[in-house]
Amino acid sequence: MSENELSHLIKMANQIASNIGIGSTEEDCVKKVVTHITAFWALPMRQKICANMEEFAEDLNPIATKALLEIQTNLKAA
Repeated sequence: MSENELSHLIKMANQIASNIGIGSTEEDCVKKVVTHITAFWALPMRQKICANMEEFAEDLNPIATKALLEIQTNLKAA
């Protein structure tokens, strides 16, 4: 996956985090983002963004960061 594709994944994760949980608590919003990304993103997409989180952490909004950390934990446990 190219750098451009990774940038696109970051943008999508931020958009999901910004829009999916409007009116929800932070905890509920994180859960919704985790559920959405797990359900609708292909495994290689999830692996790529989680594997490169440290490089672009400052580009992610806080909800996206928390959701991706949870997804990363789930990927390691699988």
